[in-house]
Amino acid sequence: MMSIAHYFTFFRIVIIPLFPLIYFKYAWFGLTEMWMPYVLLLILAVCEFTDIFDGFIARKKDQVTDLGKVLDPMADSIMRVTVFFTFSQGIISLPLVVPFAFMYREFFITTLRTLCAMKGFALAARKSGKIKAVIQAVVSFIILLLIIPYMNGFLEIETLHRVSLVLAGFAATYSILSAFDYIYSNRDYIKKAVDS
Repeated sequence: MMSIAHYFTFFRIVIIPLFPLIYFKYAWFGLTEMWMPYVLLLILAVCEFTDIFDGFIARKKDQVTDLGKVLDPMADSIMRVTVFFTFSQGIISLPLVVPFAFMYREFFITTLRTLCAMKGFALAARKSGKIKAVIQAVVSFIILLLIIPYMNGFLEIETLHRVSLVLAGFAATYSILSAFDYIYSNRDYIKKAVDS
């Protein structure tokens, strides 16, 4: 049975495609280039809020379910990978290696979780994973905020690219390191799942 938390998670999955649509085709929505970053900030804020709120409401109302344990990280992965792939084009133009680092990290960890779940092992979340999510969210917000002074002529495009790359590169590096931490901490369960 669907809980309130599930609806918030599904809403996050449904709303995130608006992010690249508005980034690339803001005129379709009757927006000017100057308004584009503000709308993207709003979409990202809504997504991050629902990410926090669905977990909070599930715990508070004792509605933590197996479906939620699968959907929530999946929604997070879709959201953050979508944002950074969007940033690989247009104004920001991050190298593709950055969003691919996020994507491969998420797919690899999700595969391990699924494999272990099939063998009856639940892999515990790590603090490094939560920090990873916070870093990615903060970097996404900062990059969007940097577009505003660029649009108003207060920031050179080279500076926007350089700062965005440094921030996104840091987030990608920490994401990869958090994957190693996750694997190492759950190595016994992973070994049992792989060997059985």
